[in-house]
Amino acid sequence: MDTSRFTAGEPAIEITQVAPACWHALDGGRVTGRAEAGARPDGRVFLSVDAWHRSVFDRLAAAMLAALPDPLHTVVDGTDHELLASWQAAGLTIRRCEWEYVVPTAVEPTALPPGVTIEPAAEGPLRALDRIVRAEVEATVDWAEMPAEVLPWQRTDTVVDPKKYTVAVENGEYVGLVRIVRAARLPRIGLVAVRADRQRHGIARALLTHSLNTLHRNGISHAYAEVNETNTAATALFDGIGARRADSIVELMRDGK
Repeated sequence: MDTSRFTAGEPAIEITQVAPACWHALDGGRVTGRAEAGARPDGRVFLSVDAWHRSVFDRLAAAMLAALPDPLHTVVDGTDHELLASWQAAGLTIRRCEWEYVVPTAVEPTALPPGVTIEPAAEGPLRALDRIVRAEVEATVDWAEMPAEVLPWQRTDTVVDPKKYTVAVENGEYVGLVRIVRAARLPRIGLVAVRADRQRHGIARALLTHSLNTLHRNGISHAYAEVNETNTAATALFDGIGARRADSIVELMRDGK
């Protein structure tokens, strides 16, 4: 638990906007804090403040929030209660909480239902399945709850790179998909999805364990995934294959409503 993020004292500072999305806190010409806003691939703008003093944080956050249009987002380690309270005091509210799972790649394979195979994705059928999954999600939890990498603003094409996908095929039709993104730290399980009419048959688990074992054969011991803590099906899936909850992440938002 981080209990000493901010030091005591009230430094005399001046807040200066040094770029369209960057602010500095200056104490006698010395930079004592920085604030930045950046857009993620899905179009959402995320804020960050780096400051030693709570008063510097508060003034940087206030300057940034006054200058930028809503909606605005930030993410905080779930154990950093002081930073979480600081963003809430600045006017942001908790939007969602996620678990970050560390996932072993040496897992027991899951048997597929009869007639279902796992294959590399072909672009045309993958895009057709992607559209089906998109419609089903939009009709239930909404795309705002999906990982940023799904790119909800890209209405006509959410499949950025078909080579990242593996699919489950039944009677010549794609019924499920998993996307693994090779990242610098650990491979990221970006999405596991099964068509609504083929759920509860073990396809998601089979796709996931197949992909993890492929990583293991390539010398990769672990991957990671971020799961909304309210998504009971996803948390059960990862808990069931021995994944470990390593961190919690809190996303906060100011939407101006």
